[in-house]
Amino acid sequence: MTPPNENRLLALLPKEELAAVVSRLEACETPRGFLMAEAGRAIDYVYFPCSGVGSVINISPEGNRVEAGLFGREGFAPTAAAIDAGINITEITVQVPGFAYRLQQDTLLDLIKTQPVLTSLLHKSTHALAVQAGFTALSNAIHGIDERLARWILMCHDRIDGDKLALTHEFIALMLAVRRPSVTTALHLLEGNHFIRSVRGLVIVRDRAGLEEFAADAYGRAEDEYERLLGPLRKSKRSALSNRLAAQG
Repeated sequence: MTPPNENRLLALLPKEELAAVVSRLEACETPRGFLMAEAGRAIDYVYFPCSGVGSVINISPEGNRVEAGLFGREGFAPTAAAIDAGINITEITVQVPGFAYRLQQDTLLDLIKTQPVLTSLLHKSTHALAVQAGFTALSNAIHGIDERLARWILMCHDRIDGDKLALTHEFIALMLAVRRPSVTTALHLLEGNHFIRSVRGLVIVRDRAGLEEFAADAYGRAEDEYERLLGPLRKSKRSALSNRLAAQG
């Protein structure tokens, strides 16, 4: 079974706090489409992913849907649980299947009262996700679909092992709030530049550096803030850190 410290927040806990949290965790498979929280419903559980990618989705009164943020093993969800909001106003669903640990909402609130490092990490992670959501709104306003798609692929790539993303055109269109033909055209452009390879239900990252250069200022500021607070997030930086540590060893 995947150990809890595969989640970055749990990995950053001191030994005594980790022991207090682990004793109350429940293991949970998170298949694609799994609902971690329903919009407008009471929060039952708080999830700490060890693998996979989840989406925070805003839903309008008319039922229109758009992704406001995404997260994986670097964070937790729903962030509203950390402030005892009671109800989550967004839908939180799994887009790339994986594995997580979860706590009951009341258990998390009890731990927050006695575990100061956990509380600090939850606050920092909540802030980082809010920053990401802000830059998503900015990107939606000023960047074209090509740059937005490049940013989104990079963000998903940061949160998985390997280079293969199991994503359909329909799902990408939903997450970016665009029509499917626009996604197909943008994928063809990125593939034509040899940044990715796109096959049915799968996007394969081939040139990470080129994809980052293409995304330009659509990607990076939110990642900077996460890394300032909680450590490496971007796959390129994690690889550089691993290489440096190996050389020192």
